[in-house]
This record gives sequence, C-alpha cells and structure tokens, in this order.
Amino acid sequence: MIIEILGSGCPKCQELEDNAKKAVEKLGLKSVEIKHIRDIDEIIEYGVMSTPAIVIDNKVKASGRIPEVEEIKGWLK
Repeated sequence: MIIEILGSGCPKCQELEDNAKKAVEKLGLKSVEIKHIRDIDEIIEYGVMSTPAIVIDNKVKASGRIPEVEEIKGWLK
C-alpha cells in the first residue's frame, strides 16, 4: 500500500502526514510506504486543487482538509 501526502510541506501538510503515520501504526500495518509529494505538477496530475491532500493507492481520499486519524484508519482497513 502506498500513501501519498500532497502539499508544499506546510504545517497542515505535516499534520496530515503525522495523522497518516499514526493510523498506520495503530493498525499495525507493515507494508505501507508513505511519500510526501511536493511537486506541483505531480499534485495537479491527481486533479487536486486544494492541499493538503491524501492519496491511498492512487485514489484521492481527501483534499483541502486534515482528516482525523480514525477516518484515515477506516480507509486503510
């Protein structure tokens, strides 16, 4: 599984990345790669117009907000 955090690296983007890491940890998932995508061209390829955004296995799950750990856990199950 690949989780991508889309955003410039702003504090909100970092918070989303932290929430994703916590969700992975709480579920005890081992084969998960978390990437932070900062390149605007790559972000646009996903059709994301508002960051931060989270992409799981090439599917945009949320953009323009910071999902809570519990919500992210639901997407990972």
